[in-house]
Amino acid sequence: YSTDFEVHRNWLAITHSLPLSQWYYEATSEWTLDYPPFFAWFEYALSHIAKYFDPQMLVVENLNYSSHATIFFQRLSVIFTDTLFIYAVHECCRCVNGKRAAKDILEKPTFILAVLLLWNFGLLIVDHIHFQYNGFLFGLMLLSVARLCQKRYLEGALLFAVLLHFKHIYMYVAPAYGIYLLRSYCFTANNADGSLKWRSFSFLHVTLLGLIVCLVSALSLGPFLVLGQLPQVISRLFPFKRGLCHAYWAPNFWALYNAMDKALTILGLKCNFLDGTKIPKASMTGGLVQEFQHTVLPSVTPLATLICTFIAILPSVFCLWFKPQGPRGFLQCLVLCALSSFMFGWHVHEKAILLAILPLSLLSIQRAKDAGIYLILATTGHFSLFPLLFTPPELPIKILLMLLFTVYSFSSLKSLFRREKSLLNWLETIYLIQLVPLEIFCEIIFPLTPWKQHFPFVPLLLTSVYCALGITYAWLKLYVSVLTERISVRQKAE
Repeated sequence: YSTDFEVHRNWLAITHSLPLSQWYYEATSEWTLDYPPFFAWFEYALSHIAKYFDPQMLVVENLNYSSHATIFFQRLSVIFTDTLFIYAVHECCRCVNGKRAAKDILEKPTFILAVLLLWNFGLLIVDHIHFQYNGFLFGLMLLSVARLCQKRYLEGALLFAVLLHFKHIYMYVAPAYGIYLLRSYCFTANNADGSLKWRSFSFLHVTLLGLIVCLVSALSLGPFLVLGQLPQVISRLFPFKRGLCHAYWAPNFWALYNAMDKALTILGLKCNFLDGTKIPKASMTGGLVQEFQHTVLPSVTPLATLICTFIAILPSVFCLWFKPQGPRGFLQCLVLCALSSFMFGWHVHEKAILLAILPLSLLSIQRAKDAGIYLILATTGHFSLFPLLFTPPELPIKILLMLLFTVYSFSSLKSLFRREKSLLNWLETIYLIQLVPLEIFCEIIFPLTPWKQHFPFVPLLLTSVYCALGITYAWLKLYVSVLTERISVRQKAE
């Protein structure tokens, strides 16, 4: 079983057995409570059902407790809470423009979108094999997206505010929500050229949005503020001492940066430019969650990642403000904010790529360009999740599931845009095909070589770096596509 079973079992035990004042101080297990208060209350609610399955799972001292009843309850709770995700997908499908003609229901954009979301390979393995509650959380996000697309702005704002207090990683896309709500809800009219009509600014609407944010924050953080524990909660939510990268490097810019530093270090040692006795052994490839220093390239600080992330999302936010283009512009900005934060964020988890893949599904059925970018990002991003399932029995399962989803994604989108010449160019096709020999080498060939004992991190490094190239390419291609589209709209307006 993955460590996340023990993580959530421990959180069930903490919230059920201890008073509120001890939730964010308890440290019997290494898996301390590090999610926002709403998720803690979610675990508290689940614990009152869990006690009927096996009360021993709710004992804090029962570390690594994993009875059959405990595992069954945890699996069942994920399936049950996924009902919110199913409802959110239904609402998103209602927002899709269904004007595209289709002879068969299987070729309808709404059906394709439903399958791409409900059968998403990454979400399936992360939640139902690896174990987490991402379906429930993505349900809240997609439902908030649907409400904004339906112009039910206050409902969308409320859902997103609640979501932030369930899991703070969704701060990645907060700029898109903030700008879109300010631009589309607080300004009630535009000029003929699409620019802002400043006199249409509504203080009432701003006040309503502010009240929603304040009330939700008060419900979540208020009790801990009264107890004088807010700094402790914040320190748990943002543990900067965990280091730049996770144990398995997320396939982002910093994976490429780390690999470059390693390559320069090896070159420096061979050319006698560096002193081998002063270089820490396997400082970045030991598979540990810790702070480390780069050897040749400048070491990266949390502030540096924040600045890089801010610069990366700025053009997308700028486009959304000056040329909003309705829900489509909002979705484009949301995906770019998610991808930019994934690319440059501090201690990013590989699972965070789903934050970009799922909303990009909504764009993939609208235009062929977006469909091509989706295929690159989804295929590469999903492949990067393979290391989460590392046991031999899981190998055929993950390969079969990904193969089924990938084949459907390519065939359905190609059928939807059959008039287009091709969704991918030859270079993109070659890149994706090379994932096959990479998987064969990492899973089959490398374990049989003597290198495995001396360089156990090599398969993870190769997977991370190769996938980082594809995700970086998809991010840049989407940015170019969005900026080109905005320029084209502006030229037509003039």
